[in-house]
Amino acid sequence: MKRLPVVLALFGVALLLTLSSIGSNKKSTPPGKYEEVLHRVVQMLQEDHYQPQSIDDGFSKKIFNKYLSELDGNKNYFLNADIEQFQSYATRLDNEMLGKPVRFFLVAGGRFQERMEEVATLTRSLLEKPLEFTKNENIRLEDDKLMWPANEKERQERWRKQIKYQVLERYNELIEQREKNRKVPDFVVKSDQELEKEARDRVRKVMDRTFDRYRNKFSADDQFNLYVNTVTNAMDPHTEFFPPIDKRYFDEEMSGRFYGIGASLQYDEGNIKITSVVTGSPAYKSGQIQSGDIILKVAQGPEEPVDLTGFLVTDAVKLIRGKLGTEVRLTIRKPDGSLKTVALIRDEIVQDESFARSAIFTRNGQKIGYIFLPEFYADFDRADGARCFLDVSKEIRKLKQQNIEGLVMDLRNNGGGSLYDVVQMVGLFIDEGPIVQVKDRAGRPTVLRDKDKGILYDGPLTVMVNEFSASASEIFAAAIQDYGRGIVIGSSSTYGKGTVQRNMGLDPASGFFSSNSDLGTVKMTLQKFYRINGGSTQLKGVSSDIILPDNLETLKIREKDNEDALTWDEINKVTYQPWSPTINLAALKQKHLKRMANNTRFQKIRENSSWLAKTREQDYPLDLVRYQQLQRKIQETVKLNDQLSKLEIPLTVTPLPGDLERWNNDKPKQERYKAWLKSLELDIYLEETIQVTTDMIRLEGTPANR
Repeated sequence: MKRLPVVLALFGVALLLTLSSIGSNKKSTPPGKYEEVLHRVVQMLQEDHYQPQSIDDGFSKKIFNKYLSELDGNKNYFLNADIEQFQSYATRLDNEMLGKPVRFFLVAGGRFQERMEEVATLTRSLLEKPLEFTKNENIRLEDDKLMWPANEKERQERWRKQIKYQVLERYNELIEQREKNRKVPDFVVKSDQELEKEARDRVRKVMDRTFDRYRNKFSADDQFNLYVNTVTNAMDPHTEFFPPIDKRYFDEEMSGRFYGIGASLQYDEGNIKITSVVTGSPAYKSGQIQSGDIILKVAQGPEEPVDLTGFLVTDAVKLIRGKLGTEVRLTIRKPDGSLKTVALIRDEIVQDESFARSAIFTRNGQKIGYIFLPEFYADFDRADGARCFLDVSKEIRKLKQQNIEGLVMDLRNNGGGSLYDVVQMVGLFIDEGPIVQVKDRAGRPTVLRDKDKGILYDGPLTVMVNEFSASASEIFAAAIQDYGRGIVIGSSSTYGKGTVQRNMGLDPASGFFSSNSDLGTVKMTLQKFYRINGGSTQLKGVSSDIILPDNLETLKIREKDNEDALTWDEINKVTYQPWSPTINLAALKQKHLKRMANNTRFQKIRENSSWLAKTREQDYPLDLVRYQQLQRKIQETVKLNDQLSKLEIPLTVTPLPGDLERWNNDKPKQERYKAWLKSLELDIYLEETIQVTTDMIRLEGTPANR
């Protein structure tokens, strides 16, 4: 990083110039690294992105608003006067992107630091005196329509409520701890006044750390990287900019060559958000962590947790990673707003637990095969490396040896992977034919086909999906559905990611298609997926034939909930031969609805989930009594949904011969495998899927293991 001092020196000069001449026409500093990187990124977007937007005044305004929101998502640092002063840049950012001196992010960043120092002084003042929690007032924690504070008085009032809410959260936690441990020997029972002061002290530490991070960790380079990523994300949510250090961090995290929890993290408006979970990692094995969770605190075993408010990703990673076999405790906020503490043991990513695995369910004398596929993995670096379609074919052969009469493919939470493998995998269930269409920006669709004649499995088939089934999972489900080969069952629709990305380096010396570059890397959207019936999987995903309500349905977590997502469209369908005999979907739905009429669990889960989603959008009380009432109801509702999603009478599930014994020499793996089987026994979604599969067996009467 020999160039870093030069970059910082340029930043210092540029910052002084821009702060002293905001909105003026003074000459800027000579082009430097920022101009070079931004120009190359935008040039690459224009030349290679599937659907590039015009770099004009309209796009400039979009980036202007998005970047200010990235800097100050809750709109509580900047004043409206700042935004008005920045307006001179609103239609000039396209010029910066096309090669002019880069100034806006420096100006906005400099002003943000000024306002941050003012807020730091304000919050210290607010936390000096005791707070009372009896006044009937509220705070809106999430408000997309919130405007920038009109003046300092309005900003002070926003911060007063926010600080009060933070203290109230911790004050209530301390009260609960006191009541829970009141009779524990040697536990010091503190008064309400002492607990209130302790709560304020905790918030003060959090805020001090937040402001220190902004002072010391949010450098010009960090602000620039955020700015460039704002530009790439504006094209579509899956086009991203990775500066060299972040790319190396990303590669390390995905390689498994470290000891940690196996989760990809992202800085999101002051929060550390989990964006993906590595299959087979400690986070994955816990079954309690998922994409979208916010990490609030990190503790080293039993030690006092560190609050991550204001932390950057790299800082959080240093706390989460550690020595092999040591414990780390995460306090996370789930997408529904509930809080949970999860204890994890650091480990290296274990690949052999992330591959396809199977089991057999017995229902009314019928054997139903079950294959769990967490991702469409493919080891391209080794000739004999793991390939998911080969592994699934092995599992099918083993299941057929056990004389199964139906098969369930579980693609829930499967975020996708190898396109080649999903095409081959669909081919295990059909004779031959087209699987998916892929179109580039030139509009040329390419049809990917299964060319291998023959069918490995021709019996009744159901495919389980949910809101996190994405990309390759959607291709598989769509093909099975379009051919009429099986039934798709699960949430109303899958995620809706119908785009293809590739890493492209910015350094022409090393080649644009090198995934690493000294200037950074862009993960670029280059193509779009289409079903063989002509419809795109983008945005709409795949609609289930039979819908099972879950606790994610009402949350805004799909592709369609991102305003920058590419649109849905359709192209010409291709010629293909539907599966015969035709599945009697109407009869299957009728049987399903009859069961649901006598099963209130799914309906109650839907009602509870809807209430939790609405709660997140409402005002939160700032008095202790109403706050405690609301929190109790939230906790009770979350707990009830957990109970409703578990069967009272377990399913009958057995491992395939040899599967349990394969880990006789590795007891921890064996115990995790047993825990996985146990989780299948209590899965209400799996129970109904198995019931639908048995209905198919009775209706079709087709041999399943020829």
